[in-house]
Amino acid sequence: MSRVRALLVGATLFAFVGTASASAMPSGAGPLPPGRTVASTATMLSDAPVYPRAGGGAKAIATARADTSWTGSQAVLLILRSQIDSSGRMWLKVALPVRPNGSAGWILGSHAQIGTTAARVEISLRARKLRLRVAGKTVITTSAVVGKSSTPTPVGNFAIYERADSPRGSNVGPFALHLTAFSDVLHSYDGGPGRIAIHGRAGSLLADPLGSAASHGCIRINNSTLRRLAKFARPGTPVTIARGWPTPPSTLIAP
Repeated sequence: MSRVRALLVGATLFAFVGTASASAMPSGAGPLPPGRTVASTATMLSDAPVYPRAGGGAKAIATARADTSWTGSQAVLLILRSQIDSSGRMWLKVALPVRPNGSAGWILGSHAQIGTTAARVEISLRARKLRLRVAGKTVITTSAVVGKSSTPTPVGNFAIYERADSPRGSNVGPFALHLTAFSDVLHSYDGGPGRIAIHGRAGSLLADPLGSAASHGCIRINNSTLRRLAKFARPGTPVTIARGWPTPPSTLIAP
């Protein structure tokens, strides 16, 4: 479990960080919901009020920050849906990296630069494996350490929140890919809010073999595989965690 700061300060939600994982959308194209081969991302250009529905109207429920307090990198949000209001303004429903798992809200598109990613990460808890798909093709399949029965890895549709480099000698490897997912059991761990991450293995963690269920909820893979994964799976990349291997539809419909 990677050490992170709490991301909920009063009524403010802090969004993901990192660089966009792909180029901007073609001119005239709208944001695409997460699908089998492509997903849309929103690189935050400024702080944005978060509303419970498109069009605003209701009181803002939070603020999506343009950067984060943990790494200070630019926030990149996974876009779940988009909608044009009666004034011609584009609204984006984005995944938020806060409790409860699955939190989302609507922001005005003018606060973000829209891009795309062809990467998606799939994790099977039963197989205890991680799979990376790029444009629908499997690029990496690797055994992983997943959560033990008392601290299980949560299931659901999430996204990569940020890449956080580790201090020298850390047992989580060179860095961790924090997710928008949180432990259902641990609300505070190692100074952070119980955030789930994909990270490496070193030191004492090498005693838990790949393919075992031994973590506090995080997904551990070999350091060399983590580096390969991070070349494709950057902030905003969809991550699906399921009991068995998930079969993504052509489009993942967000509620």
